[in-house]
Amino acid sequence: MSEVYAARRERLRDRFSAGGSATALISRPANVRYLAGAAPEGAVLLVGAGEDVLLCAGPPDDELIDGRPDEALRVQVLPPSGGDPAVAGADLAAAQGADTLAVEENHLTVARHRSLTSAAPRLRLTDLGGAVEQLRLVKDEDEIALLRIGAEIVDQALSELLESILVGRTERHLALELERRLIDHGADGPAFTTSVGTGPNSGRPGHRPTDRRVEEGDFLSVCLGAAYRGYRCEIGRTFVIGTSPADWQIELYDLVFAAQRAGRQALAPGAAYRDVDRAARQVLDSAGYGGGLAPVTGHGVGLEIDEDPQLAPTAMGKLDACVPVTVEPGVHLPGRGGVRIDDTLVVRPEADGGPELLTITTKELLAL
Repeated sequence: MSEVYAARRERLRDRFSAGGSATALISRPANVRYLAGAAPEGAVLLVGAGEDVLLCAGPPDDELIDGRPDEALRVQVLPPSGGDPAVAGADLAAAQGADTLAVEENHLTVARHRSLTSAAPRLRLTDLGGAVEQLRLVKDEDEIALLRIGAEIVDQALSELLESILVGRTERHLALELERRLIDHGADGPAFTTSVGTGPNSGRPGHRPTDRRVEEGDFLSVCLGAAYRGYRCEIGRTFVIGTSPADWQIELYDLVFAAQRAGRQALAPGAAYRDVDRAARQVLDSAGYGGGLAPVTGHGVGLEIDEDPQLAPTAMGKLDACVPVTVEPGVHLPGRGGVRIDDTLVVRPEADGGPELLTITTKELLAL
């Protein structure tokens, strides 16, 4: 993997060099992880004109679950009273003879930015912007393989839960059980707080589990994700508990399923982000549910669970091949409940079979 991380840093170097900067200081943990192989707590990465250095507040933990530092990368461990690694990185850039330093301004606090300026007053600080995030958009096949394993884990955890007795159990209990099953199947942990909604809570985006108990006839909506070796993916499904679905539940479910299918079918290299969102959104909008829809239909996944691209009405840009995204439309009816269906997919050209579905748990409306 060493050559992979070196190539990533070289691509970044080309970008900030073209913008007139001699060096770059990476402080956002996911970006440090992408370029260095690991992101020990508080570490920063100096991508220099002559040498790249990972600066750490303490020795990297050998037990880091989501990666280890690139062996070809110099690791500089600060003494116990060594202060801020970012400030040490600015000092090192100045010592290397740099006159400019590109920083991730959207990740730096005002106080930290001032500390960098004070520590190396001869350095001109410029904004790196989202250069690393843009590099992270398209995943290589090794990254996709990790996402694929994470998807297998969430499928396994969810399928096992569906085989258990659900009536009478609380949302909170079910969420905790799902997170335990994720770890049992090899996940490093949940990718985000697991959402379980029952009855009137079902279909509500980002719902935090409560002590409400599952009842006969409820919609049960679940959204969970797995973190595996630093990479994160998610799944969301909705079921009916203990009885045949009511007519209104079947109608609402079929509508959301049609919207989700339209969004999935719109995924293709060259497709505009907003067009994928529109494909799913217009199905629900035409049925009169447009006013309560979430601001995005889906988003990218990878080292973070919610990263670029954003599939939203005003999003700018077009999809590339090998970009993993979610498609997750939903409808929530206040006081009654609702439906959410969420898959993680990888954009692939039609010649390769179209979008690759990573999360394969059935989307049939099951009565559990």
